Amino acid sequence: MKDFLSQISPVDQEILNKYTSQWTEYHAPKRTILTAPGETERYMYFVLEGTQKSYYLNKDKQHIIAFTYPPSFSGIPESFLTQTPSKYYLETITESKFLRLSFEQHQQSMKEHREIESLFRKATELFLIGMVQRHYELMAFSIEDRFIAFAQRSPHLFNLVPHKDLASYLRIDSTNFSKLFNTIKI
Repeated sequence: MKDFLSQISPVDQEILNKYTSQWTEYHAPKRTILTAPGETERYMYFVLEGTQKSYYLNKDKQHIIAFTYPPSFSGIPESFLTQTPSKYYLETITESKFLRLSFEQHQQSMKEHREIESLFRKATELFLIGMVQRHYELMAFSIEDRFIAFAQRSPHLFNLVPHKDLASYLRIDSTNFSKLFNTIKI
């Protein structure tokens, strides 16, 4: 975790040690809903093992927003940052192991240490850049171009995530996804 955080922004080792010592281990079985609509995200997670997805439900159909896996942050960022109810789900796809930190502890660390605040400002900037790129791809790319861009960026997810979930994430019908998967070299 320290290496991951240090790649985002340098932090004095003593401050980083103090900050990371506040995170506690948390385990969740496969298909556990960690956060549901209407619940406020109380924790920020750092994924040590497993794969998770965040999604909306509309007419009982999942619309997947994101996948998280090691090493990355997980949670419902809007709910965590604003401490307001979530509008969507966070669920484990596989058995998962995390480190987690409460909102209150995170806020206190940012107040005490400018370097921690800068680290998470930069992490938020990277998240925003990724979301803008994803939005652009969904709006401007054909289904084939979306599939190819995803395959180039995240080929490992084809083995970690059910293909029906990848199809939902890419906004591609499952039949078309299967055809692309079988014809485009990854």
